Amino acid sequence: MPSHEPTRAPRHVPWPITGTGGAASTAGMVRLPGGEFLMGADDAEGFADDGEGPVRPVRLAPFRIDVHAVTNDAFAEFVAATGHRTDAERFGWSYVFAGFLPAALRRSARRPERTPWWCGAEGAMWSRPEGPGSTLDGRGDHPVVHVSWHDAAAYAAWSGKRLPTEAEWEYAARGGLEQKRYPWGDELDPDGEYRCDIWRGTFPAKNTAADGYRGTAPVDAFEPNGFGLFNTSGNVWEWCADWWRTEHGTERPLVDPTGPATGHDKVIRGGSHMCHASYCNRYRVAARSANSPDSSSGHAGFRCVASA
Repeated sequence: MPSHEPTRAPRHVPWPITGTGGAASTAGMVRLPGGEFLMGADDAEGFADDGEGPVRPVRLAPFRIDVHAVTNDAFAEFVAATGHRTDAERFGWSYVFAGFLPAALRRSARRPERTPWWCGAEGAMWSRPEGPGSTLDGRGDHPVVHVSWHDAAAYAAWSGKRLPTEAEWEYAARGGLEQKRYPWGDELDPDGEYRCDIWRGTFPAKNTAADGYRGTAPVDAFEPNGFGLFNTSGNVWEWCADWWRTEHGTERPLVDPTGPATGHDKVIRGGSHMCHASYCNRYRVAARSANSPDSSSGHAGFRCVASA
């Protein structure tokens, strides 16, 4: 898998659901017609080893998708209704960007050798995103973070929805544009206008926050894509249903692909506020990454889909 993302050693963690949201509500969702689109890219700025290509036709059935990522407020309702404990709570820690931590916590935190800007912060979790003493004040409309794939799948099931397949996610993220680099076209900042929440400045030393945000942004920040979806580039990585692989089969077109039956890591898409062109320009719509299903961090969230 790509090595730029934090990960935990694999461990099976059950996620029993003690409540149910019943049938899926279509509030806050948009219906997409499906049909055939060209998935993937052969992009000079891409990462061939990630399996971004080849460009391949994919045919999808209609489906509904959340117009934005699940918020802190929405996840709080789920926790209140179900008593769900996230993987970060079970483990007792989660990954936080070093620059967001107070000095004492930063000094005591474990750091991955290859990505030392990440700190394994004791006590960091969805409701305390920077560890003990931090809160969600003023961030109710920001995407929930420090949620693993297990946590995202549990929320989706409770709400009567599911996580998107990778193909559904990319089709939705493109917003009806064919083979464009971003949800709005091929230029990152058209006419100097910022369209997404990513790292601005010199990574990882200085983030100028020129786009308005050092960390996460509200889920409806920036202009939506052509389908009315917000932040399908940047802000937070979004968990998909698929197990990770870099080969995509030979059937053409692929019809409602769901990925391999088993695997080690789950696909994440969309990039995050931590992405920068010098290191991880995976905020392109064809870009992909993965993480173990019990991993959590301060830059990964999710959105849900439902049958049309």
